[in-house]
Amino acid sequence: MTQASLPWLGPETFDALLLAEHPLLDVRAPMEFQKGSIPGACNLPLLEDDERERVGRCYKQQGHDAAVALGHKLVSGATREARIEAWYRWAKENPEGLLFCFRGGQRSQITQRWLAEAGAVVPGLSGGYKALRQHLIAIIDRESPRLPWRVVGGRTGVGKTRFLDTLPRALDLEGLAVHRGSAFGPKATPQPTPINFENALAVALLRLAQAPGGIAIEDESRAIGRLSVPEPLAEAMKAAPLYLLEADLEARVDLTFEEYITDGLADHLAAYGEGAGFDAFAIYLRGALGKIERRLGGARYQTLLSVLNEALDDQAQGGKGLLHRVWIETLLTDYYDPMYDYQLEKKQDRVVFSGTWDALREALLPELEP
Repeated sequence: MTQASLPWLGPETFDALLLAEHPLLDVRAPMEFQKGSIPGACNLPLLEDDERERVGRCYKQQGHDAAVALGHKLVSGATREARIEAWYRWAKENPEGLLFCFRGGQRSQITQRWLAEAGAVVPGLSGGYKALRQHLIAIIDRESPRLPWRVVGGRTGVGKTRFLDTLPRALDLEGLAVHRGSAFGPKATPQPTPINFENALAVALLRLAQAPGGIAIEDESRAIGRLSVPEPLAEAMKAAPLYLLEADLEARVDLTFEEYITDGLADHLAAYGEGAGFDAFAIYLRGALGKIERRLGGARYQTLLSVLNEALDDQAQGGKGLLHRVWIETLLTDYYDPMYDYQLEKKQDRVVFSGTWDALREALLPELEP
């Protein structure tokens, strides 16, 4: 097949491609891929980072033709065959797959042509990743203000995220951001890049927009860890009706202990191993408390840190660390609750319902139905 006869798909197909979850082959360099790509994409580059840097430098110094010639020289012989073999294996495992580079230019065309010569025809995306990224941003701008949001709020520890997980239509921003949205929100798994967060959010919005009915979303601040909720969605959430989830203090301490301590330790052990995992967990807790030292005040911070350290010492010696419950309860009542009360005063006109888990679910479910 000639290059002109190979298939290419334009932006008018992007919504359908994303909804169908077509496998995607990203042939950009690893550094480009790490900054951001499409959810689920596989990175098998035409040029590795150092090769791309050399080709780029050659282009600036000697022009287009010299850069192309260098690229072909760098990816030749056994290197060329190994890359074609990896692409071909991917193409056979993903017969509905598509490929792209940054702009849908030479890297896509070369990859596509070499694959065709090997016996695998893979469609390319016109405009490449740049066009697809612009399309995803447009989805956020388009869908955020028109989707029927139902915001779920409540005090720290009431279980808002778990509540969302039980609903038929919900968007879990904290799940996408890999962060619980507070000073103690970081997880052992790093957060995605801002671009990857936005791309995953756009795909989630596109899917939610395919069916009628309200969509539950947690009442978040603009920042979730080091990530920011895109302005169109943040503004839409501020204008949406607010449903408040309630729970008593004991239940909130129980849940916070489970999330921060039980689950937090398990996450760190899984990520770093037995010994290093506990050390990383202890650093995480002390660091999280340290982030709010100024707001707590020096004396209260030192008291809570002392209790936290006692609880960690107990855990290190095989105990359950139940003293964690002491500093958690103090943090909920003396730090998080006053902050929640202050913020709620500014949102009272949006509150349409307030109740415990079962009552709120009963009130909210009809809003989420088509």
